[in-house]
Amino acid sequence: MDHLKKHAGLAVTLMLTGFFLLSLSLAWQESTTEDEKAHVPASYSSVRFGDMRLNPEHPPLIKDLAGIPLQFMSLSFPTDSAQWQTGVNEQWSIGDMFIHRNDAEWVMFWARFPIILIAVLFGFCIYRFTKAFAGTVAGLFALLLYVADPNVIAHGHYVTTDLGIAAFIFLAIVFFVRFLRKPTLGNTLLFGVFFALAELAKFSAILLYPYFALIILAYALTRPKSDTIHDSHFLFAIKQLFSYTFKYLGALVVCFALIWTLYFFNTVNEPGIKMVETAKDFFQQDNLPAHFAIDTVTSLSGSGATKPFAQYLLGFFKVFSRFEGGNTHYFLGTVTPDASPWYFPIVFTLKETLPFLFFLVFGGVYTVVRIVKVFAGKSARTWHTVISHSIQSHITQYTMFGFVVLYAFVSITGNLNIGFRHLFPIIPLLEVLIAKTVFDFIRRKGFHGEHASRVALTVLAFWIFAIPVLAYPSYLSYFNEAAGGPKNGYRYVTDSNYDWGQDMRRLRDFVDAFNACKAGTADPATCTKFADIERYPPINQIHTAYFGGANPKYYLGDKYIEWYADWGRRSGWHAISATFWQESLYQSNPTGKLTYRWIVDGGYPLAWHAGDSIFVYYVPPSPGIE
Repeated sequence: MDHLKKHAGLAVTLMLTGFFLLSLSLAWQESTTEDEKAHVPASYSSVRFGDMRLNPEHPPLIKDLAGIPLQFMSLSFPTDSAQWQTGVNEQWSIGDMFIHRNDAEWVMFWARFPIILIAVLFGFCIYRFTKAFAGTVAGLFALLLYVADPNVIAHGHYVTTDLGIAAFIFLAIVFFVRFLRKPTLGNTLLFGVFFALAELAKFSAILLYPYFALIILAYALTRPKSDTIHDSHFLFAIKQLFSYTFKYLGALVVCFALIWTLYFFNTVNEPGIKMVETAKDFFQQDNLPAHFAIDTVTSLSGSGATKPFAQYLLGFFKVFSRFEGGNTHYFLGTVTPDASPWYFPIVFTLKETLPFLFFLVFGGVYTVVRIVKVFAGKSARTWHTVISHSIQSHITQYTMFGFVVLYAFVSITGNLNIGFRHLFPIIPLLEVLIAKTVFDFIRRKGFHGEHASRVALTVLAFWIFAIPVLAYPSYLSYFNEAAGGPKNGYRYVTDSNYDWGQDMRRLRDFVDAFNACKAGTADPATCTKFADIERYPPINQIHTAYFGGANPKYYLGDKYIEWYADWGRRSGWHAISATFWQESLYQSNPTGKLTYRWIVDGGYPLAWHAGDSIFVYYVPPSPGIE
């Protein structure tokens, strides 16, 4: 361990450099994912035009950062299109035009570049915080858990809010705890700034408003009173609560001032009527919440001073209406818009690495044992003192773990099953808590198994490191060994857990390589991956059912034929995204419309994968097949 401490700087540099280079490679390899199709044009237009009419359901911070590099490129944006000028909620169609009328690969690469920088800097923050909190080696271990997590690698380069909200919630909690321990003016201001950054990253950070208030209540009421203070314990507690509440309100003023400022620059040229039209499009229900949302946006959008809050509340109302409405998804053999309380626990268990799950269970058991020992033999009358001392001494752990529990509860009980990425805000908190707990266990007094524990930890660390190496490049589609690995993950769940559109460029490369091998113009070494290639004809056309943000015509050209399951049986080549495949096979089908069951029942084998998420079939001509 002393050796690691001595070379900690080098270890951090190597881990973050490897993560950075891998992310750059993936940013270039992977095609536009489903949500990026909306986020990327919104990133460009918000910065370029000061207009947030695209993608208003997400705050602007992450999109603004992604949009900055695009301002230095010579890009065409469809401002003269009807979708931009008179359309409402046209982010998807404008996204297709903007990305694919320019050089899609370079647009996506440079839009993703700031997200990669955020991911790298966040990794460094995790290390520095954990180092101060639990020691240098624990900091290295927390960083290893972060950079070697296939899920972090997968989303660490996408132009979405998922990685950003994880980073800024983490930093908001860090500066909140610093504020609790020492509520100076400087710490209050810093807390307000990072609080704002979290709120400007994604609306799920709204949970922090009541959560921080609750932690302040617990912390203020358990503050120890020194003998030099002559107030009663009750009066002292009330004064502490009042002081913290007043300073928390000050941090909120800073927070909302920064929210207003960024929204101002993002809406300065957006007509207020656009916000009203979008609100009416979003909230078409004839009920009180919908009327309230429309009326609120309408009343605030008429003034330049209040227009930023009109846009902020428009996004807020939209997100929470969607949260209640749910989304159609495939999960364990069913297709439904209704959420399951088992969705997130099962997806988390299948997609997190086995070493991470082991350490999570180990840390949980060890923590429970420690708590039981603390209370063992103590009378109930002393519990208040014990709890108060514990809160004051371990406020960082309580704050992090409490938010994990709250966020997990809201996710599990909510009606929006959108994928593992929704859990990102709790992952770095768990990584820090795991690192702290593991090294507390190893360093505890009277422990005689320290050497064996360090050996076991070293073995597990190599396993953690090996997982992303062996999984390359299957990070979005990653499922752990117990789930059968990336090739089998679609059997459990799809969408952003497995198939988000990332493999369209790989489908193009597959088609080009296959045809080159058929024509004899390819390097023979390249053709070894095409087993039994002589059985198949060249791919002159391919019937494609693609789920994602890329435009198949852009990548496949004249070879592309748009075709979905219920459009009829067709001979020839078929490329089918896993999401459409599973939804076709498992959705309720009371009208008996055609599904991909005809491919399964026809005995047509899966010929190849393009990446992991696009299944390639060949259907030879036969009676009953067009």
